[in-house]
Amino acid sequence: MRKDRNRFLKDIKLHKEKKIFDAQIEPNLARESILQQFISNFTISSDLSVTEFPHLTVKLYYFSYLINKDHYEQFLSNIRNITPEKLQSFLNHSEFKVLSDMSSVEEAILSGSAILFTEKQAYDLPFKEGKGRSIAPSETETVILGAHDSFVESIDVNLSLIRKRVMSSQLKTIKLHVGNKAKRTVYLLYIEGVASETDIEEIKKRILSIKNDAIVDTNMLVQYIDEHPNSPFPQFYTTERPDVIAYKMFDGKVVGLMDNSPFAFCTPVSFFDFMDSMDDFGQRWIVSTFIKVTRYIAILVTLIFTAFYVAVTTYHYEMIPQALLPTLLESRSKVPFPPVIEALFLEFLLELLREAGARLPTKVGQTIGIVGGIVIGQAAVQAGITSNILIIVVAASAIASFVVPSYLLSSSIRIVRFGFIILSGFWGNLGIIFGMGILIIHLSCLTNLNSPYLLPISPMYPKFFKYTLIRGPFKKKS
Repeated sequence: MRKDRNRFLKDIKLHKEKKIFDAQIEPNLARESILQQFISNFTISSDLSVTEFPHLTVKLYYFSYLINKDHYEQFLSNIRNITPEKLQSFLNHSEFKVLSDMSSVEEAILSGSAILFTEKQAYDLPFKEGKGRSIAPSETETVILGAHDSFVESIDVNLSLIRKRVMSSQLKTIKLHVGNKAKRTVYLLYIEGVASETDIEEIKKRILSIKNDAIVDTNMLVQYIDEHPNSPFPQFYTTERPDVIAYKMFDGKVVGLMDNSPFAFCTPVSFFDFMDSMDDFGQRWIVSTFIKVTRYIAILVTLIFTAFYVAVTTYHYEMIPQALLPTLLESRSKVPFPPVIEALFLEFLLELLREAGARLPTKVGQTIGIVGGIVIGQAAVQAGITSNILIIVVAASAIASFVVPSYLLSSSIRIVRFGFIILSGFWGNLGIIFGMGILIIHLSCLTNLNSPYLLPISPMYPKFFKYTLIRGPFKKKS
């Protein structure tokens, strides 16, 4: 009996000694496997730098153009004076983070950190380079009475711009990753108690479900998670203005930021969110309401003004005032093409000038837009290709499209305008009415994060009209 008891105690002792031995070698095995996998993954990366410290048996890996040189030199001066006995206590510093797997090692070094491999562990040394594009006014969303800063390509800077405006502990962030091969960091931001938990979980699920090797920009990301990819209309509101994002968050929206992208997105949004500008909140409510109504009128002008000209000159001459009729007939007498071909030609030519002006350098682009439009338009009239009245109509439609604050929505409306011109060429005013019906039905069917795109008109919520169709007084906002 005593022999069995002694044998049992001996087995327990051996088992404990084996567990202690395994616990001692597991970090070494983990470290060796991570180091070998790291070297294997970056074996052809000739731009990867390595610094060895033989007296400490450690190696430092980094990309020299991603790290901050001053922090690196300071670390070298410190570690060269450290003895092997004091190395562990030095690395226990709070800024040095232990990395336990290859994915965290790869993410750290590609984001600008240096990786230190010791005999037992891998450490993240935060030597990230802080330089980048300086904060400047937005070139695509200019305002007169609003803030004059915009997002940059650094996600840390963008987070700071939002934190400065939303100084509350209720501002919450969720960190996600997208991209199978080139992983990109995405932050979801929302104000707790204001944003819907259902919306947060839904947008999180959609982002995590993306199966793509690389996503390079926020405007590309939202196209993977919208609900109607075949619609020309934008369904996620994207902006590079932090004040807009802060306002949207207080309105209950969920916001997304992506590293190396100067744009943020917010959701859920409606069609009327794309018609807002921060200038609306800096002016008296009567002035702001007048400007907002002007924008809606501008949308109608850019959609149907050219189409209405085609319909009238093709089928409905009786709608033209008698005083204008001789001038119009004289203008069109030398044009060999039907109005629909004439209008499509000028609209397409205008789009070419617009695209050329956007792609060329700023000074050259402005010259192309102004001189090109005047010279080509005058030459087209003299050559008898088009009428001078149509040039005025097309120019008015183009100017009206510039009134829309959102570039994405303005681009969508310009595309839809071609459809209205074609319909008016076939069926006149009936074609315009048919096109408006199809457009309204299409917009009514769109949703953004399961929220109606035409809210608060469809479904109808009149009490919200003062926040969308007009801008009501702040004192009466509840």
